[in-house]
This record gives sequence, structure tokens and C-alpha cells, in this order.
Amino acid sequence: MFFFRMTLIMILKCWNKQEREIYDMNSMQIPAHVEQIIHTLNSHGYEAFAVGGCVRDTLLGRTPGDWDITTSARPEQVKALFRRTIDTGIQHGTVTIMLDRTGYEVTTYRIDGEYEDGRHPKQVEFTSDLLEDLRRRDFTINAMAYSHETGIVDAFDGMADLKAHRIRCVGNAMERFTEDALRILRAIRFSAQLDFEIEKETFDAISVIAPNLAKVSKERIQMELTKLLCSDHPEKIREVYETGISTYVSPVFAQLDWKQARTSAELPKEKYVRWAAFLRCGKGPEQAVQVLRDLKLDNDTISKVKTLVTWAGVVPEACEVEVRRMMSRMEPEVWDSLMDLNGYGPEIRTLVETIRERGDCLGLKELAVKGQDLIAAGVKPGKEMGSMLHGLLEHVLEKPQDNEKETLLGIIRKSIS
Repeated sequence: MFFFRMTLIMILKCWNKQEREIYDMNSMQIPAHVEQIIHTLNSHGYEAFAVGGCVRDTLLGRTPGDWDITTSARPEQVKALFRRTIDTGIQHGTVTIMLDRTGYEVTTYRIDGEYEDGRHPKQVEFTSDLLEDLRRRDFTINAMAYSHETGIVDAFDGMADLKAHRIRCVGNAMERFTEDALRILRAIRFSAQLDFEIEKETFDAISVIAPNLAKVSKERIQMELTKLLCSDHPEKIREVYETGISTYVSPVFAQLDWKQARTSAELPKEKYVRWAAFLRCGKGPEQAVQVLRDLKLDNDTISKVKTLVTWAGVVPEACEVEVRRMMSRMEPEVWDSLMDLNGYGPEIRTLVETIRERGDCLGLKELAVKGQDLIAAGVKPGKEMGSMLHGLLEHVLEKPQDNEKETLLGIIRKSIS
């Protein structure tokens, strides 16, 4: 009766292997802990399914980042069945079950009430109907549920959209985006991560609802943009501009000459590298910093991006002294990223390898003398000492063999005598 009541589509066939890798339902594997949670809930009379992104990714042959479970059990009923639980979002029906130090979110079937702020429902209503729970989700490919006992539950043709490589809203796209404006960025992000196209009605609705993005926190916007840039198709950042979203990300972000952006899937998936590659299309490091500050990125990322944008296109003379000087201006990992972004060839890379193998001094921490050594030599603490240390660093960047304590102290004694 469960299936007839909800008129759910049961997809049990194996797709042609020449199509994108979509698994046969009979071979779909879920983690033992997820199966344990589902079995426990089932054995006590409750429905339970893996749901959302974990089902989508498994069908595509991708490794899910986490596994979410949906159930007819109420939060208090879930908590009663498991020894260790955390009230993650109990007001919205979510309880995290801890098994062997790993958390699994279990959420009661629910119907979302009115969205007053364009981001969160004012209230939620628990339901015993899985279909109602799936109906509230953003995209068809995220609105599928699965259990070994039942198979896949696909009421909104998510499997067909997976096969067609298509991002499509569940139901009316305007309604879905009006409920939660962050979904418009999620659509583009999923398009980039999965290399899917956004269905026309969904794409058109993005432009209409774009102003609602002003209601979304900058932190959440930044998270979506970062995931997009760190995907296998970062060039799809163009859709943020083509749909008019950029204006509502931040005024400075909207001013970037995005058509000149040189994003590349070949670059490491480090957020500072991908952001730097994109922000090189701007007017320089200060504009890049303003974009990142507007989006509330952390200071470490901002600092690294500023360095990479500052040194964009700069190629040192192919000699050890000039390469050492440039290497000394940044952290080793940032230098490695700069070589990739600037496209340095084998001649410079060979010099870098030689410098590193020899252990040449590239920073104050590697100098053979420290502040206390200069004090012992008669130098007073303060600006003068700092200037002397930097002077010694410049000296050893040119003559790395002089990075010996007595040699450097000799230089200091001569300068103060």
C-alpha cells in the first residue's frame, strides 16, 4: 500500500553502460552504518531511507561526502532508539546519530511552511508521507530516496535528469527559488560539479529571482562560489554573470572583467589557488582583497590570494639570485601555486629544485642569527635591529654560502664599529 498511496516510480533497470555511469539499483552500495540505522528504524515500525545527495552521487559512481537519512519517525522516537545522538536541528526534525565517531543526520519527513525571509521556513510540519518530504527539496536529482528493502524512490524523474545530465527544480522553479534564494547558486554549483546543464525553466527563473540573493548571508554565498570554483568545471562561474546573479553577490564582484578570467580545472583544488586564478581578471590585488572581504573569506586565504594576484604574470630572471629573492616573498606552497598560475617553464623549476635541495635561506626564520645574537653583539632592540636582520637576509639571498652565524655576526660587528 505504501507504493500505491504515493504513486512513486520504482526504477530498477540498468542503464546502458555507454551512457554516463549510472548504477543499476541492484548494485547500489550503502555504508554499513547507514544500513544499520535504516534497519533499526524499520524494525521498530518506521520507514527510513538514504536521501538526497548521497543517493545522487552513488548513482553517478561518485563517493558521497556524507549520508543523510529521512524517516517517518519523530525526533524523540529516533533518539530513543540510539545510544548517542546530538540535537543538530531538532526544531526542523534533524537528529545526528553518532556511530564509531561518525555522525549521520536523520531527519523526520516534513513539510516546510511559509518562507518569510527567502531562506528559511517560518515553521515545519512533520508528516508520515515520504512524497511530501521529497516534494520540498530543491532539484529532482536531490529528491530521490533509497533503501535495500524498497529500492529507489523517484517521484520527480530524478533518474531521467541524471541520465540527461540536467539540473531541474522539483515542481515550479520560481516557487523553489522564492522559498530559498541560495538555491539559485546551488543550481550553478551543481552544474559545475557534475558537468550538467541547467534546464531552461530553471535557468530562466534564476535571473528573475536573483535579487532575492540579497537576503542570503555572504558566508553562504561564498561557500557556494568556492565549491563552484573548486569543481571540475570552474569556468561555469560565467553563469553567475550571465544570469545577473553577480550584482547581488557584491558590487565589487560584479565589476570584475569575468570574460578575461583564466580558471582551469588543471589547477589544484585549493580554494586560495582557484580564487586567485579567477580574481586575476580584476584590476589588481586591492580589488581582489575587497571581493574576498565582502564574501567573508578567512584572512589566510585573503593573504595568499593577494600575493598570487600581486605577482600575476611576473617571471624572474632565470638565475638563482633572482629566483631566491622572489621565493623569499611568499610561503613555499604559495610559490608553488604561483609557478603553476604563471606557467613557469623547466628552466626556473630546475633552479627552484636546486635551491630547495641545497637548503638555501629564504626567510628570517632560516637565518643563522636571531635577535638575541644581535643583542649580544651590541645591537639595541627595535627598528634598527629589524633593519639589520632584513639586511642580512638580503645578503644571504645573494650569497647563500654566507648563512653562517660567525660570518653574519662579523658583518654586523663591522657595520656598528
